[in-house]
Amino acid sequence: MKKLKIGVLREGKIPVDKRVPLTPKKCLEVLQTFPQVQLVVQPSPIRCFSDEEYTDLGIPLEEDLSSCDVLFGVKEVPIHQLIPQKTYFFFSHTIKKQAHNQKLLQAILEKKITMIDYETITNAQGDREVAFGRWAGIVGAYNGLLTYGRKWDLFHLKPAHQCHDLEDMLEEFFKVKTLPSIKIAVTGGGRVTQGALEVLTRMGLKQVSVFDYLYKEYNEPVFTQVRSSHYHMRPDVEVWDTADFYQNPHLYQSTFQKFAKVTDLLMACAYWNPAAPVLFTQEDMQKPDFKINTIADITCDVGGSIPCTKRVSTIADPAFDYNPVTGELEEAYSSEKNITIMAVDNLPCELPRNASRDFSRQIIDKVLPHLFNGDQDGVLKKATIAKDGALCEKYSYLKDYAYPAHAIS
Repeated sequence: MKKLKIGVLREGKIPVDKRVPLTPKKCLEVLQTFPQVQLVVQPSPIRCFSDEEYTDLGIPLEEDLSSCDVLFGVKEVPIHQLIPQKTYFFFSHTIKKQAHNQKLLQAILEKKITMIDYETITNAQGDREVAFGRWAGIVGAYNGLLTYGRKWDLFHLKPAHQCHDLEDMLEEFFKVKTLPSIKIAVTGGGRVTQGALEVLTRMGLKQVSVFDYLYKEYNEPVFTQVRSSHYHMRPDVEVWDTADFYQNPHLYQSTFQKFAKVTDLLMACAYWNPAAPVLFTQEDMQKPDFKINTIADITCDVGGSIPCTKRVSTIADPAFDYNPVTGELEEAYSSEKNITIMAVDNLPCELPRNASRDFSRQIIDKVLPHLFNGDQDGVLKKATIAKDGALCEKYSYLKDYAYPAHAIS
């Protein structure tokens, strides 16, 4: 039986990403679980797992991956590194017609590459199967607390990216002994939200109901999970209907102001549809009863649901201030009257070893079986953006993005 040769790519995108699609131990598991696989790893001086960690387990290194059938990476592959007529798995960030990756999709088509995007791999219910969301929530919540502590000079936590792994980060929690009786609101209900809630729970903070959060006072820090139904209303109907909200977000209004009046630290984890209302406006932020002073915008949508997220921040420089009076951005922690925002857009990179282990598990459980059962459920077919130099039918809406010269004016 001819073996399928899988290659693990070295991440080439700048800024560097230390995550891997398959960790050394997970590579070994792949070989044990799928005997029809031959697997090699491209050497890398920057990934969170060293070359030696792979070779110590007998996983061979190969610089030239042109003999591989399938290539797995994490972030976008630089255009000059794309190998024609191969099958690639990575986050292409093209399905929303992202301008900065237009040339990448064009190169994929030109080189007749089969492109399967992790973001488009879904189950029968349409839920994503492969994602780093939990780790965005974990690191984002930690960074939110770090930012709040620094803003009010309460404690100074070691940045997540300086922690070796999650266990090292958990040790930092013991420094948080001076958190006052603040209220923390966590929006959303998906993987990102669950990651954020996990951090707050591990810290021993008390979770309360939305009603109690809004109307009761506490002598200890508390948090609550705020779902879309809690801060949206449709004026012409009295009963909340989740399906209607997702189908007709433009018909809804935000009622988040009731939370803004009692919240000190906001952790924004909810997916936001541009057709939906923003959580609050810049005018709302100028009102005397707007209490939020620190925001961890974990979803990090510039110009999105949080109007003061006017730019992304970086792992090295994660926070900035928003002056609600002038509407301008200022240096982080420059005034207590400002709202301090953490808006890092690549949070899982701060705990790359943990994030990579989880991601590898998802690839083994949710992706590889479809490669070897003939894709019986059509999971990979539905996730394939391009094949043999053409866009697949599901992604034909990208035609004017991929072929702008042929777009109908």
